[in-house]
Amino acid sequence: MTNNTKLEQLISTSEIRYNEPLKNYSYTKTGGNSDVLVMLKNKEDLLKTIKYSTDKNIPLTILGNGSNVLISDNGIRGITVITSNMNNIELLDNNIVKCEAGATLEELTKFLIDNELTNLEFACGIPGSIGGAIFMNAGAYGGEIKDVVRKVETIDKDGNIKQYTNEEMSFSYRHSIIQENNEIIIAAYFQLEKGNRDAIVTKVTELNRLRQEKQPLEYPSCGSVFKRPEGYFAGKLIQDAGLQGLTVGGAQVSTKHAGFMVNIDNATCDDYKQLIKVVQKRVFEESNVKLEREVKILGE
Repeated sequence: MTNNTKLEQLISTSEIRYNEPLKNYSYTKTGGNSDVLVMLKNKEDLLKTIKYSTDKNIPLTILGNGSNVLISDNGIRGITVITSNMNNIELLDNNIVKCEAGATLEELTKFLIDNELTNLEFACGIPGSIGGAIFMNAGAYGGEIKDVVRKVETIDKDGNIKQYTNEEMSFSYRHSIIQENNEIIIAAYFQLEKGNRDAIVTKVTELNRLRQEKQPLEYPSCGSVFKRPEGYFAGKLIQDAGLQGLTVGGAQVSTKHAGFMVNIDNATCDDYKQLIKVVQKRVFEESNVKLEREVKILGE
């Protein structure tokens, strides 16, 4: 590759957009523009994009599906990658399912129902991609991604493909080793079990009903804003501090579930950041508990 080689020449099968508004790809509908946005189509183009960014010393950000992030109002410099088109799911031997990182948990749930596979129902309503779920060890209703992961495939900044066993992923509450090594998840292998299709559908339907009842899904949101403090529930602490309904700009502590912050009126990332700080300060004053942010902020 010569110094004058352009990214378009290397990854002609993927779509490239310039100065693209990232609020269109964020669950909160906030954020500035990207310098370069790459809508990846396959692993080969991802490898080429990584090599290009490394060789030319250009920052590279994996946005994934944009579900548990806030994007700076100033946007993201360098290359931003969206992996939603890398979403192939296949059933291997012994009830192992290989799933590319760009697939959503909703897409995976439908695949598992069709193939009568169980033990991942808890994740049916979690928004976002498989890559994001692995990155943060997403969980709900008593289950966590680590419970069903057999191995994870990644790419490092030098383009080397690696594989990690469940144990090597160092999973813990909302944590995986990927948060330290900055590698890019490209696929996950789930170890599941054969189940009864009707029972799986019934459980998925019930969990989705509970989510609809308890969470403010009618508004743009980044999901749970804070990690669960040991011995407490973040939403209860926020509610007890009298902060439910508190608004900064267009961002509000949800009146339906205090653990969520929603975009009720053209909120900005800065609105969210200010609201997060106010909530952290007030909760600490009221209960002496420090709330740790779960949502990631990109482009700060």
